[in-house]
Amino acid sequence: MKRLFLLEDDLSLINGLSFAVKKQGYEIDVARTTGEADALWVNGNYDLAILDVSLPDGSGFDFCKKIRQTSKAPIMFLTAADEETDIIMGLDIGGDDYITKPFKLAVFLSRLNALLRRSENFNTDATELKSNDIRIKLLKGQVYKQGKLLVLTASEYKLLCLFMENPDQILSPEQILGKLWDCSENYVDNNSLTVYIRRLRTKIEDNPGEPKRIVTVRGMGYKWNTAG
Repeated sequence: MKRLFLLEDDLSLINGLSFAVKKQGYEIDVARTTGEADALWVNGNYDLAILDVSLPDGSGFDFCKKIRQTSKAPIMFLTAADEETDIIMGLDIGGDDYITKPFKLAVFLSRLNALLRRSENFNTDATELKSNDIRIKLLKGQVYKQGKLLVLTASEYKLLCLFMENPDQILSPEQILGKLWDCSENYVDNNSLTVYIRRLRTKIEDNPGEPKRIVTVRGMGYKWNTAG
C-alpha cells in the first residue's frame, strides 16, 4: 500500500484530501506545521509528499529541500501562490508537480496517481546507467561524472535518466515534458525545459557552452549523444 505524506495547515482541506486518498487505497500521514513534519518524516518511509507552501512556522519550499537531501520520492506542491516565479522555484528545488488553490479534487487525484505511476515505473528494469563518463546508480539515485558524485535536483536527475535511457534518440520537447511533467500545464513550457537543460549541462558537460553529451537537434529537440 502506498504511503503518502501531507503537510497542510487548513483543517477542512486536510479532511477532504485524507478522505479522498484513503478511498483510493492509500495510507496518509498528516502534519500541520514544519515541526510536526520533521518528526514524521524522520520516522516514515513515504512514496509521495504533498506540501503546502505557506505554513504557520515555515515554508513548504524549505521542507522540500530537506526531503531532497535523503529522498527521491515525488513531491507535489499545493498552494495559493500562483506567481510564475514561485512555481518555477518549486520545480527547480525538487518538486515534481505544482497545483494552485482552489483546485478540483478529481484533477488532484489524477495528477497524484500519475506521479505515483511514473515513480513506480521509473528505472525498474536496470540498476545502473553508464555513458560518456556519466554513471547513474538508479537504486541510490546517485550520479557520478568521472567517479565524482554530482549534486542534481530531482528534475535534473530525472531528465538525465530520460536522456541516458534513450541514447542517440531525438526527443522532442513535447515528449520530454509529457514523460517528466504535465505538459498541459502552462508553467512547464519549452522555455522552462530550456532552463532545466542548460542547468543540467553546467553539471555534466566538460564545456557547457559546447555540449557534447546533451546535444540540440535544431528544429527537432535534444538527444543523448553516445559519441560525445
